[in-house]
Amino acid sequence: MIELSKVKKVYNLGKTQVDALKDVSLKIDKGEYVAIVGPSGSGKSTLMNIIGLLDKPTSGSYKLNGTEVSTLSDDQLAYLRNRQIGFVFQSFNLLSKLNALANVELPMLYAKIPSKERRQRALRALEIVGLSERIHHKPNELSGGQQQRVAIARAIVMNPSFLLADEPTGNLDTASSVEIMKIFYQLNESGTTIVMVTHEQDIANHAKRIVRLRDGNIIQDTLVPNRITY
Repeated sequence: MIELSKVKKVYNLGKTQVDALKDVSLKIDKGEYVAIVGPSGSGKSTLMNIIGLLDKPTSGSYKLNGTEVSTLSDDQLAYLRNRQIGFVFQSFNLLSKLNALANVELPMLYAKIPSKERRQRALRALEIVGLSERIHHKPNELSGGQQQRVAIARAIVMNPSFLLADEPTGNLDTASSVEIMKIFYQLNESGTTIVMVTHEQDIANHAKRIVRLRDGNIIQDTLVPNRITY
């Protein structure tokens, strides 16, 4: 499903060249739950941006569901992002003036899905994350954990090929983090593919597989022997 081959990413900062990724090859199949970890400057954020079609590799190949995406136009990439990838960010990225239901409907609005179907699908997504009773609440009326659950509902409402989560528990307390990890576990058990970027080892241990980066290289790619389950 996700297949990167010899991907390089080079940033030119004035006279300085930064090799953010160096010949990275990575394959993630449908139904996997992968954590990408590494210290600051390891290249994990660059890898996430490329996987999420937010940036293009300098060289190498990236195929998503068999489509070579590294040469697509910005409009084509935006189309794929909307329909193939569900994003979950550390900062939630909810619109403050919209309630939970309207926030979840946004991706479908951009995709020009009819209003009746938008509402039905948004209600179902909010039910999955346990927020059926909070659909009319705005972000400032929700806890951090509840806001992240709205963000997850928004991420799954388009039935994407995979979820891409960037430090999804970074702004949450321990209890809320467990709540979010339980939802991810349940989604993955029902067949959702998850790619999660984190610097927290205990959060990474919820995944089935850990890909560890350092200095722009994958230095370890292993299954998690004693992963946390619910």
